[in-house]
Amino acid sequence: MFDVGFSELLVIAVVALLVLGPERLPKAARFAGLWVRRARAQWNSVKAEFEALVAERVKRIRIGKPSDPQTNFGPLASAAQLDKTIRTRYDRLRRPPAAQEAYRGAA
Repeated sequence: MFDVGFSELLVIAVVALLVLGPERLPKAARFAGLWVRRARAQWNSVKAEFEALVAERVKRIRIGKPSDPQTNFGPLASAAQLDKTIRTRYDRLRRPPAAQEAYRGAA
């Protein structure tokens, strides 16, 4: 992740020993380890939530109704079909609320 080698870690350890001293260094190391664990746990939590959300959306798109080409792409969907669907949905979201209601009433 940070691409820190052994020599860099050794320099950091020596500087920490000189700055903090031998009596405060173990406490500081435990404190740093605690924050690293918390950061990793938060990252893993966010990553798991994101993956679950993406999996749910993909499942919803893949299942779809067989008669509805807007949601049933299947494994062999053409790029043009996907592009058309995405553009249509994006255009619907960009309309002002009054235009959305008029669109729904016309459909």
